[in-house]
Amino acid sequence: MNTNVLEGRVAVITGGSRGIGLGIAIAYRAAGAHVVIAARKAAGLATAREELLRVKGDGDVLTVVANAGEPDQAEACVDQTMERLGRIDVLVNNAATNPYHGDLLGLDLPRAEKTVRVNQYGMLAWTRFAWQAWMGAHGGAVINIASVGGLIVDPHIGYYNATKAAMLHMTRQLAYELGPAVRVNAIAPGLIKTELARAVWEARESILTARLPLRRLGTVEDVANAALFLASDASSWMTGQTLVLDGGATALPIGVEE
Repeated sequence: MNTNVLEGRVAVITGGSRGIGLGIAIAYRAAGAHVVIAARKAAGLATAREELLRVKGDGDVLTVVANAGEPDQAEACVDQTMERLGRIDVLVNNAATNPYHGDLLGLDLPRAEKTVRVNQYGMLAWTRFAWQAWMGAHGGAVINIASVGGLIVDPHIGYYNATKAAMLHMTRQLAYELGPAVRVNAIAPGLIKTELARAVWEARESILTARLPLRRLGTVEDVANAALFLASDASSWMTGQTLVLDGGATALPIGVEE
């Protein structure tokens, strides 16, 4: 793929100050895009901006303090982007939350509402504002970072996974509603080696990878490469689809022992 495939385009990435979001921002910046990263904490955004400027000296890096689950803050971020950069070609809905671990029947309403507000409705709100501000008239690409959990059953994070399953369905629905101007696709990562997930993978990495066909966990770069493909013209005839990045976990036959 051409190294400057996003030259001159503007990409907005929620949850862009660390982990997968930052990895995508780095890949987009290296590909020539002007990058806007949104997150809840100003300090994390400042550190991320410094890292992005080291990737490439020219072009803009805009940071915006915004909670992905607050529509007014999403709208303010889009407004700032349009005022500063004049366009929004790519939107990456990456921010997510998971305030509850346990059985579905033990879930209380406040945590259920928070999960839906960020993971499900937040994705819709950011997409709406980007569509209204630029994409509806000029086109663009929306990439939703879901989870392989949206395709499977898990004993601990069932409600989080339900919101990710909803994201996968809304990806298809929005692809239908927003085409042909805007392409909408999703990525469903498996376990990725981020700092946020370190407690899950660090002590059990050899066990977790032993069964995988590719024998390793995913990296931030794996997801970023997929997000770069979906944002570029290389995927120009692709919409409403989900790329599963799980090292082959969902390809295992039923009954295989861990």
